Amino acid sequence: MNRPINMKTIGILGGMSNQATASYYKMINDEVNKVYGNWDIAETIIQGVNFGNIEYFVRNNKWDEAQLYLRNKAILTQKGGADLLICVSNTMHKVLEDISNSIEIPFIHIVDPTAEAIIDSGLSKVGLLGTKATMEADFIKNRYKNNYGIDIITPKEDLQILIDKIIFDELVKGKILESSRKKYIEICQDLKNKGAEGIILGCTEIFLLLRQLDTPDIPLFNTTELHVKAAVKMALNHK
Repeated sequence: MNRPINMKTIGILGGMSNQATASYYKMINDEVNKVYGNWDIAETIIQGVNFGNIEYFVRNNKWDEAQLYLRNKAILTQKGGADLLICVSNTMHKVLEDISNSIEIPFIHIVDPTAEAIIDSGLSKVGLLGTKATMEADFIKNRYKNNYGIDIITPKEDLQILIDKIIFDELVKGKILESSRKKYIEICQDLKNKGAEGIILGCTEIFLLLRQLDTPDIPLFNTTELHVKAAVKMALNHK
């Protein structure tokens, strides 16, 4: 094998949260190591942001400020040598839909690999779990529907508030509670009863709490894992 190995540098727009970012970094390196083995891992640049700023923007609907903040961070990531960019938050894709106006490197939208996995599974109607900002808005739902013909079902508002609270008060702080897992399982069953054929884990920390073995009769689509695999595929030029 010729050294150095020729691979693209993955730019990771992280810090949203540090839990998700740590998972992304580990999973990206694990995926590359599966290909090359030995001591080989990915070439990455992590542009971490202050999650306190993100939490403030989201909770106060400061989306214009969030967009400016993340666009500047994305530009810094490209200047640092990234060949492609991913953002480790479903919610913050709300302000990155047209990021190509600010950077020249490819941006892998988190919806796209997830939608492809849903289609490959033969499904067309799925439930969505995520932050309240993700579940109540149209930016994620519309991309699934308009680009892939996938219908999205979301929990009712009181359950959205509960899901959001568990994310912000527990998961982003590394707290994994069995009581919260049971609540998420119940919500998944409710979405299934409403016609969902599967569930999108549409927040990059949810997979830390909810596992496929928790809902054996409902396929789960882990956006974190699917996003990682898409980034590694591009980085290694796999067709």
